[in-house]
Amino acid sequence: MYAAPALQDRTSDIRPVLRARAEALGFAACRFASAGEPWVEGARLAEFVGEGRHGTMGWMETTLERRSHPRAMWSDARTAIVLGMNYGPDEDPRAALEDRSAGVISCYAWGDDYHELIKGRLKDLAGIVARETGAEVKVFVDTAPLMEKPLAQRAGLGWQGKHTNLVSREHGSWLFLGVILSAAEIAPDSAEADHCGSCRACLDACPTAAFPAPYQLDARRCLSYLTIEHAGPWPEEFRVAAGNRIYGCDDCLAACPWNKFAAEAREMRLQARPELKAPRLAELAALDDAAFRELFRKSPVKRIGRDRFVRNVLYAVGNSGDASLKPVALARAQDADPVVRDAALWALQRLEAA
Repeated sequence: MYAAPALQDRTSDIRPVLRARAEALGFAACRFASAGEPWVEGARLAEFVGEGRHGTMGWMETTLERRSHPRAMWSDARTAIVLGMNYGPDEDPRAALEDRSAGVISCYAWGDDYHELIKGRLKDLAGIVARETGAEVKVFVDTAPLMEKPLAQRAGLGWQGKHTNLVSREHGSWLFLGVILSAAEIAPDSAEADHCGSCRACLDACPTAAFPAPYQLDARRCLSYLTIEHAGPWPEEFRVAAGNRIYGCDDCLAACPWNKFAAEAREMRLQARPELKAPRLAELAALDDAAFRELFRKSPVKRIGRDRFVRNVLYAVGNSGDASLKPVALARAQDADPVVRDAALWALQRLEAA
């Protein structure tokens, strides 16, 4: 949190300054929205949680009231400065699904953890806002009870597509978001309209039918939720549908036709590490905790821990049809973690059947 001594009316010319600095820091977009206007997103989130579609993400329920509106979290918020950083992959990430003896990691996690990368640069911009306006500011990168995507649509960065993620006409589906909330009044930009039309490519691409209707998600069926947020064993139907996806899922994002306008990420720290683009399942299943932490240092994958990750890998082993992976699964059948053992036994049964 930043604060300057006294609030001054100096906001009329701050937007060009911030946009220029944001571009120099590697952001692809810097736009402004009112943080005080009413919106319907809070009611939609309450409906999502009320129907249990958040699964085991209990934090969504406990922070529901604060998430309902930016001012529910910070009553002094007047302006949201929304930043987008491009992380476009250099190829269609779905191509890796063909190699069933390799694991597929969501392309947002091929490089360094975006949370740490973006947060430091938001603090740089927030310092300018505080200094130039005298107003208090706060920064957010996907870890606080703030709904960034509705703010991004209001600021004109894009719109929430039928897969509920942000889509940009300039950057497709590949934007990380960061937000600076300020107590200063800064003129807002125009909101972006929905440009999905009749297209349903993202909905049809989902391997687990996680969208009960356009613009609605049931996280309990989503492979990103299951591989990252869910701690226990999975229902068998989702184990099979996962194929060789071992961390996240890019299918609905990659299917969007607006990606034809997307460009490859410029930020070096977000570009792919070669060892994470098509890692071999045999090597991943053998990871102990120390080796897991070393392989995924500075990566968002490290956040889920070794046991949850190896569980995912073993589901992929079971789907591989590769008999040479039986010894790998057999070794993990003696693992200290019961969920890993369960996944290993399931993988062995699948490989025997194949």
